[in-house]
Amino acid sequence: MTTITPREISPRAVSALTAAGVSPLLARLFAARGMVSPAELDLSFKALLPPGLLTGAREAAELLADAIEAGARMVIVADYDCDGATACAVGVRALRAFGADVHYLVPDRVNLGYGLTPPMVELAARLEPEVLITVDNGIASIEGIEEARSRGMSTVITDHHLPGETLPDADVIVNPNQPGCGFPDKSLAGVGVMFYVMLALRAELRERGAIEGGREPNFASLLDLVALGTVADVVKLGHNNRILVSQGLQRIRAGNMQPGIRALFAVAGRDAARATAFDLGFALGPRVNAAGRIADMSLGVECLLADDAGQALQLARKLDDLNRERREIELEMQEAANRILEAFNADDDQYAGLTLFEPDWHPGVVGLVASRVREKLHRPTIAFARGQDGELKGSGRSIPGLHLRDALELVARRDSDLMLRFGGHAMAAGLTIHEEKLPAFRAAFGEVAASLIDPADLQQRIDTDGPLDAAEISLEAARMIEREVWGQGFPPPVFDNVFHVERQRILKDRHLKLELSLGGTRFEAICFNCTDPVPSIIRAVYRLNVNEYKGLSNLQLMLEHFGAA
Repeated sequence: MTTITPREISPRAVSALTAAGVSPLLARLFAARGMVSPAELDLSFKALLPPGLLTGAREAAELLADAIEAGARMVIVADYDCDGATACAVGVRALRAFGADVHYLVPDRVNLGYGLTPPMVELAARLEPEVLITVDNGIASIEGIEEARSRGMSTVITDHHLPGETLPDADVIVNPNQPGCGFPDKSLAGVGVMFYVMLALRAELRERGAIEGGREPNFASLLDLVALGTVADVVKLGHNNRILVSQGLQRIRAGNMQPGIRALFAVAGRDAARATAFDLGFALGPRVNAAGRIADMSLGVECLLADDAGQALQLARKLDDLNRERREIELEMQEAANRILEAFNADDDQYAGLTLFEPDWHPGVVGLVASRVREKLHRPTIAFARGQDGELKGSGRSIPGLHLRDALELVARRDSDLMLRFGGHAMAAGLTIHEEKLPAFRAAFGEVAASLIDPADLQQRIDTDGPLDAAEISLEAARMIEREVWGQGFPPPVFDNVFHVERQRILKDRHLKLELSLGGTRFEAICFNCTDPVPSIIRAVYRLNVNEYKGLSNLQLMLEHFGAA
């Protein structure tokens, strides 16, 4: 059963925000997301938390500045997702702007796996680096850092993932989630951490007088990359991250973006002048991620590093093709997952945490399958695919109420032989096990999930911003909402109202097109991937959407859930 719950709103916060000039509707929406002070409305770059608060940022800047002055070669080891690709691009672009000799590598998802492993260090050693830098990984790379240091490399870890009990013995670690770091925002993405390190490096070189007058790089030019990686990694959009995303979107809308970002908007058929966080998360991000899922993420990094518009467009088209292929693979895997779940029983404790595996699943797409199953059944889900040497590579997605990495930590404590390695966040994690251990892992994960999750958290709940008056449901309101930054932890507004259904028809054999009425006013609406007939009166959860068609704009309600009123 799905419950619809209006978000709680602080009247005092609404009053403070409206007094600061915010529209009544936005004031309600902001207050419902925990905003209490008008100071949080300031999304200018000057409101960004200073780099000096980030533990290790200054030390990393000093090490990198020394390396630049010495002409030392650097190699960045990136992760194979969009956050890792954008973090790598930020690092390469910024370091080259300072004249650094910098190269990069991205591990192959299937053959080398995640992070700075000893084999990855061996591969990096062929480039003869004196400094090895990780982006969006490294906090769990104890053996990899040992290998790098044994080869005489200086090591700098920039990461945002949660650390284990033991930290790698790197020269410098920059991670807001490491013990002792007082950085107020623990939700920086990997690209955000790298951007902060580059800001600290610029300040360090400025102090040393190593930047010639008038030639200091303007890192605002990197904010489109920072915005993309931050949104695509689905990190919490607190005030600091919203500044980074807002600043990046402002530059994109003004036409100031990397050629690769411009090309990705083009192949996705999106208007950069009206760019939103939704575009970054659901149009550009998946195309960059497709390279790391089913091919080589170097293709995504090269697209983001391209300075020639023609080359960037060519690379973006390849990413678009890979994304189409990824969607086809995902659809086949999703159908297989649905067959597995035919025996699903919501009242059975063993289904508190789901573990899925099919021998022919693609390791780069299992995370998406886990996400789709989680959305459908509202259960923490881990999907596995075969790796090498009898190993299974798993990717998990969780629900509010279960911290996934902590759950895996508890599984490991109960039986240290079940997992070879694991890591991640509250809502997403990755792990590797031996295939023979799958039945034992499935049972252990189900038991741990059942012990940690409150049964109430297993009930699907939709949080909404309550009803709107008919006069509030307007194209102007939709545009006003569209201009703001929404995302994880600051979710896009959804409303719920009781409507009369005046008309309904099936569109393209897949979607339900409706005409709804409220208080004598009629509204166009659509519910995607739905063909069931609708009763004459419904309670609907919906988003306000600006529908562009043949140069005309009109309001359309996007239904996310509905039932008989």
